Amino acid sequence: MQNVYKIFLVLFIVFIGFNLYAFDWERGILHEDNTKYLFSMVAAIVGILVVYVLNTWSKLPAKK
Repeated sequence: MQNVYKIFLVLFIVFIGFNLYAFDWERGILHEDNTKYLFSMVAAIVGILVVYVLNTWSKLPAKK
């Protein structure tokens, strides 16, 4: 895994950790105050998936 992918992977994991910490679990998932954290967590999860896809694509030409 390239250094750029590792940096973004760590950054997205930190975002998820912060959002889980800031999330108010007693109010519920779809409460108005929690939606900004929910959208941010979903964006971080999509970012992690994109990092893994880009990492996989970067390894494909090397196998030829």
